Amino acid sequence: MLRDIRLGMSGAGMYCEGAKGECNLGQQEIAFRYDHARVTCDNHTIYKNGAKEIADRHGKSITFMAKFDEREGNSCHIHISLRGPDGSAVFADDSDPLGMSPMFRSFIAGQLATLRELTLFYAPNINSYKRFVDGSFAPTAVAWGLDNRTCALRVVGHGPGMRMENRAPGGDVNQYLAVAALIVGGLYGIDNELPLPEPMVGNAYTSGAERLPTTLGEAMTLFENSEVARAAFGDEVVEHYLNNARIELSAYNSAVTDWERMRGFERL
Repeated sequence: MLRDIRLGMSGAGMYCEGAKGECNLGQQEIAFRYDHARVTCDNHTIYKNGAKEIADRHGKSITFMAKFDEREGNSCHIHISLRGPDGSAVFADDSDPLGMSPMFRSFIAGQLATLRELTLFYAPNINSYKRFVDGSFAPTAVAWGLDNRTCALRVVGHGPGMRMENRAPGGDVNQYLAVAALIVGGLYGIDNELPLPEPMVGNAYTSGAERLPTTLGEAMTLFENSEVARAAFGDEVVEHYLNNARIELSAYNSAVTDWERMRGFERL
């Protein structure tokens, strides 16, 4: 099945730099080669749908839930960099001690400043927030670091390959909204020339740094009150996705789950 998926995606014109087993049972990691934002988002959709169809032919099912069980969840780590009109890498600067341009520093600072209020676009479902667990491969701290996987924002590469990875989105994400939020946060930092704090060194999980929202309800409230979101997307878009979150919360709160039955059927 995995071979069919790899060959099928290659035949559909997608270049995957890596496809390998990950931590959880049956879990696979797919790494797309970089491309323009919309092309990458389109490929994300094609890959998901194609993989599900191919799996069905083998009598199997694939899930992209952010948290399928109590082990490691499914992430959608998004790497992003900007290019100048001539194709030059504007995030790199050899004269900087860390090789980072002032624009890159402000871009990351904007991510830090807006991460919590835009989390609804990185974690859009009830299940999304089950993934944010201390000590896992999913972030909980609003922090950035140099190749530090405990942070929500990770800087990797050097020179033309220098980029930022946002580790907050899960496998259930709407990739178009997540990439839009990434761009909005970064441009907010650039437009306001926000200063970048020193990188997190060590374990961000235990650092005491501000934390990502832990529930859909918390993320919804932050998004509702976000001036950045309303300025970038418009009130109509913001209200549409707030309504979606409210409906999801209402449906969840009225459901009786297997966990409740198992825990309470005889003991209550």
